[in-house]
Amino acid sequence: MKTKIAQILEEIQSFNAESKETLENFRIKFLSKKGVIPALFADFKQVVAEERKEMGILLNELKDKAQEIFNKEQEKFENQPAATTAIDMSLPGGRFTGSRHPISIVRHEINTIFKQLGFVISEGFEIEDDFHNFSALNFPPDHPARDMQDTFFIHKDPDVALRTHTSSIEVREMEKGKLPIRIIAPGRVFRNEVISARSHCIFHQIEGLYIDKDVSFADLKQTLFYFAKEYFGQETKIRFRPSYFPFTETSAEMDISCNICGGKGCNICKYSGWVEILGCGMCDPNILEACGIDSKQYTGFAFGMGIERITMMKYQISDIRMFFENDIRFLQQFEKS
Repeated sequence: MKTKIAQILEEIQSFNAESKETLENFRIKFLSKKGVIPALFADFKQVVAEERKEMGILLNELKDKAQEIFNKEQEKFENQPAATTAIDMSLPGGRFTGSRHPISIVRHEINTIFKQLGFVISEGFEIEDDFHNFSALNFPPDHPARDMQDTFFIHKDPDVALRTHTSSIEVREMEKGKLPIRIIAPGRVFRNEVISARSHCIFHQIEGLYIDKDVSFADLKQTLFYFAKEYFGQETKIRFRPSYFPFTETSAEMDISCNICGGKGCNICKYSGWVEILGCGMCDPNILEACGIDSKQYTGFAFGMGIERITMMKYQISDIRMFFENDIRFLQQFEKS
């Protein structure tokens, strides 16, 4: 931790705000609730007792220094006179070349990789009923797992809501009874979350489903290994960690070695060298039975990933809100993609 503090202190001391936007990025990165410095305070409880006094002093000095630099840079902009720029309304408007949105670019790239493995694209409704969004996915009405989803209900109707995941598409495919199933389900989803640099009430997912006879966890791992190597590079390291999802058993989360720092540790990976990119697992037999599939004859696996997270990693974008602001300066960076 001492080394991390020294690295962060060096970065803070060399900071020079070029605009109010860069100053705000500095505040979000180091001083916000989910910033680097609060994260170090959260890790402080893991420090051994004999080092806590020294680490506590260093952490407080780091926080004070970051706040001091922020206040100093903020005063610089507050004391600047308001800029006045004459605008000639008779001048012709600028011409901008159209480009694909970064979310669309990454979605297309992910789709292409899974198409190579025989997956087909399936799309569904953004407004869903309770059965397809919850009940068919092992969420009974009183199940505490429903609390994992912050849902937008339509007209306060508990049976109709904006979908919280594209898993509802998978349910509708299973109901058709056309086996085997090998699909990916990309789309926009909605959750009632506070909008910040790292979260939004609207985001995009790609989920995958494969159901056939004798499908195993080994098939799931090989599929995701292929995807990670193809998308992030052959040198990428992959690991699976046990997890919990209501609709899969066994469940896991998949991490990849951070492609920003090469696994050495940086702010993006919270100095762990690993970044979580998706959740996955074997389809719970209850899910198959609820959709009319004999779980004694068929097995399957499912996975899901957030497109925003992968896009932010690929292009080193620090604020998820930039995807929705339609700032032409931001979008022009992707004209050649």
